[in-house]
Amino acid sequence: MRGLMQDFPLLVHQVLDHAARWHGRTAIVSRSIEGPLHRTDYATLNRRARALASAAEQRLGLRLGAVIATMAWNSWRHLEIWYGLMGLGAIVHTLNPRLFTEQLAYIINHAEDQWIFTDLTFVPLLEALQERLPRVKGFIIMTDEAHMPQSTTRRNPICYETLLAAGDPGFAWPSFDENTACGLCYTSGTTGNPKGVLYSHRSNVLHGLMCALGDTMALSARDRVMPVVPMFHANTWSLAFSAPLSGAALVMPGAKLDGPSLYEMLDVGQVSFAAAVPTVWLMLLAHLEKNPQLRLPHLERVVIGGSACPEAIMRAFVEHYDTDVIHAWGMTEMSPIGSLANRPTGIADAEWWPLKLKQGRPPFMVDMKITDDAGNTLPHDGRTFGRLKVKGPAVARSYFRGEGLAAFDAEGWFDTGDVATIDEWGFMQITDRSKDVIKSGGEWISSIELENIALACEGVQEAAAIGLPHPKWSERPLLIIVRKAGAQVSAAEIFAHLDGKIAKWWMPDDVAFVDEIPHTATGKISKLELRERFRDYRFPGTAS
Repeated sequence: MRGLMQDFPLLVHQVLDHAARWHGRTAIVSRSIEGPLHRTDYATLNRRARALASAAEQRLGLRLGAVIATMAWNSWRHLEIWYGLMGLGAIVHTLNPRLFTEQLAYIINHAEDQWIFTDLTFVPLLEALQERLPRVKGFIIMTDEAHMPQSTTRRNPICYETLLAAGDPGFAWPSFDENTACGLCYTSGTTGNPKGVLYSHRSNVLHGLMCALGDTMALSARDRVMPVVPMFHANTWSLAFSAPLSGAALVMPGAKLDGPSLYEMLDVGQVSFAAAVPTVWLMLLAHLEKNPQLRLPHLERVVIGGSACPEAIMRAFVEHYDTDVIHAWGMTEMSPIGSLANRPTGIADAEWWPLKLKQGRPPFMVDMKITDDAGNTLPHDGRTFGRLKVKGPAVARSYFRGEGLAAFDAEGWFDTGDVATIDEWGFMQITDRSKDVIKSGGEWISSIELENIALACEGVQEAAAIGLPHPKWSERPLLIIVRKAGAQVSAAEIFAHLDGKIAKWWMPDDVAFVDEIPHTATGKISKLELRERFRDYRFPGTAS
């Protein structure tokens, strides 16, 4: 017997419809590319998204299943494109401008993007790339006629505001199956060419609901949310969906993500909730340290993910600015949130900080386990390392065009490529990427833990640990350090700081000081590039 409930398809545009109908006057504040702050609300954004859908259908010829790309910062226009074109039945492919041009050309052609919507920032980049993009029909420049670039080298340039003005703000959304594809994002966390993750309307809505839960991000209509994490970085961690469905206000920071600019938007927008990778928060904290009179009176909590968050960053927010920090973990393949470290009941204060530094527990709709290389499930004792595997309704079951199938097993589990432990509380902790773990004498050393402890040493700005060949132990750790400006911290001081905080056999064999550490397009430390840079390095006392 089937239940007698209405069949309500989970479609992305219904999120915006809900926000417009019941939270229509709630503000959306953006830093525009042109300069001034822009203010709108959900009701207006809904009308403009519908007008864009209408114009895209009539003027651009977009139909169900058409793939378009965006190369844009977080703004009201980018939101309009997401909701308008997804609502039309098109697939919105977000381009990460931090990728190499060869990678960008590859994914645009692999996705078969028909049109590219671009902010003014990226017009020169796309002009230089367009001859390598034979399928792209033209470029929609996300500005008004007054700010349209005068260059004539672009293929079929169209002004965004002019296109939108030709549409019908009363456009009726078409109906289609909730499993219809609506978003495409390529992961940079793989070897070889990037792989595409194809999201459905259903997966995005479910993931948005999951992320708004009380033990996830706990969003509500009382919040003012600033997604610092870009919309081209794994669905802006679902905040472009979770905030509207919760009725929360949005503050979109645009292109300026330096410390002073972030502080300005946090202050002007009276932001209560924000999310970003650790490197971004380091820039904000550095600005606050230089200006001790500045406070964060509105900021109640921040989500930090993308890479392991150092304890020093967490303590700075909690102890100096009374802002709670929620450590999160996820992947593009997971839409992306997979776990968060929220405090459970029954945890004493002394027990909480060690748990807070972990990546946390999976929310409802994410399941996870750790296994050995043979696929056997390992115990949740907080000590046993294993391969982290996940599944759920917002977790990919394959990559776009059937690539990378080895990562998915017959039972639906996706092998994340991470090595992790899970403790008796259910808190998961990433100890390394399987390709980055340091294997010394048959035992594993966590490069992430070494880095986080080193970061707490006075005078250290950034740290990275890599395993390099050793004639006796196979690999040993090299700790790579960037000093803070003006600091003179020495290798001896760093060794002294590590002493007693790690097992003796974890102690790095050497410390190397560099001016900067390379990062990937998503802001993570590029261990691949570091290993290449230090490939000829030999530890002191070892033969060449």
